[in-house]
Amino acid sequence: MDHKISRRDMLKGTAAGAVGLAAGLTPAMAPAQDVVKLRFSENEARWTPVVEAFAELFPGTEVEFLNITGIDHEEVAAKILSLLASGQPLDAGYAATEATVLYAGQGVAASMTGRVLDAQDELAEYFSDMAPILPETMLWEGDIYELPARFNSPNMYFNVNLLNAAGLEVPGPEWTKDDFDEMCTALTNVGGEETFGYAWVNRLWGSWGPWYFVNDTNFLTEERSEGGEWFWETFYSDNDTVSHRGGGFRWPEPNANHPNMVEALEYVVSLTEQGKAPGIALGGGAELQGIFVGDKLGMTPAGGFWAGGLINAGMEKGMFDVQFWPVWKSQRHQLGVGGRWIFTGSQNPDRMWELLKFSIRTESMLMFKDMFRPLMRTTPVRRSMANAEAYEPSGPANWEVFYDTVDRPDTGPIPAPPEANAVTSIHTRFTGLALSGELSPQDALDQAQAELEALFARTRA
Repeated sequence: MDHKISRRDMLKGTAAGAVGLAAGLTPAMAPAQDVVKLRFSENEARWTPVVEAFAELFPGTEVEFLNITGIDHEEVAAKILSLLASGQPLDAGYAATEATVLYAGQGVAASMTGRVLDAQDELAEYFSDMAPILPETMLWEGDIYELPARFNSPNMYFNVNLLNAAGLEVPGPEWTKDDFDEMCTALTNVGGEETFGYAWVNRLWGSWGPWYFVNDTNFLTEERSEGGEWFWETFYSDNDTVSHRGGGFRWPEPNANHPNMVEALEYVVSLTEQGKAPGIALGGGAELQGIFVGDKLGMTPAGGFWAGGLINAGMEKGMFDVQFWPVWKSQRHQLGVGGRWIFTGSQNPDRMWELLKFSIRTESMLMFKDMFRPLMRTTPVRRSMANAEAYEPSGPANWEVFYDTVDRPDTGPIPAPPEANAVTSIHTRFTGLALSGELSPQDALDQAQAELEALFARTRA
């Protein structure tokens, strides 16, 4: 089944303008010139050491960085699409799972399949150094669209100060939802102070998603597309765990009001109603990090990016730890992966490709400012970089959990189809209405289901 967005809907709105632009342009060889200028939507301070090293190999390379920011990935994607629709030039950008298939499915990101095959000898070591689920999330309908660089899975973080105050310890890897309930109760208002057992942020990644994943369901139904054999046979031929993998993930139908989804939302809403969780904020996690560092919060979902982030925020090593998500009907984890894509209308795709290949070398990844060194501010896709030495400055004690999560055979990406921005909006809006009490969880998810069905009927006609 072909789930790419219809041309009729692509020609509507901001995203459509970008797609129309992409469709009308053909990647071209950079013109013969001494200086090659690349326009890159990325963090300039972080990338500068890498670009300077790359320019020694490719003299005359100049990079103009676009500082496009937003509350979350979907806001950044909306700004990127607006920029492209206005005719602004761009060569490449960064996308996490929330926008990877959005860019691929809407024709904004160029397939890297041919380039990856041509560079297979150069890239073999790179792909062998990562869990197979990570590049699989960069595949769409059998082609690869990004070189993965970093990832994060929502694991459970614990405030060790509050655990000690409540007489608790970090649980083992097979702890359960019942164990969580008991800990959440014990950590709420511990010692007579106003504290919360648990908190989360209303967004797509993380949010209450870990609860519906372990309740054996998802916001959209999911399946693996056909194709992708070229990738697995080229880079994972000696790996006997990839036979079930395909050409990327598809999200065929809405599943918002499945009974397990309703049960999961009822559960997290009940935590707020009982005073075990505060009111839930929309967007990033800065406020949540503040109450965690201030010893007002016992548990929260976060990825490896919090390890160095908590240290930078003033928390001492050893005062936080991490564990897998608790078992409910399953113990399936979700993840998001980030990488860089090349715009289909890039005027310098060959030089951009060389820069992206250079950036995923181990020595290059270690050059990125404030990403993997001196503190781990996210989780590297390279297994060899996620080691005891890397986590020694920050912890947590259970740092192995970060990479072990993507080695689990059922870990999968958050639901992010080509319509990801609209899906995210529906997800967060109706979650908020349930949390505020304006709608019951059942009514909220029934309405979310209706909007998703209408959306897919338009885009997949």
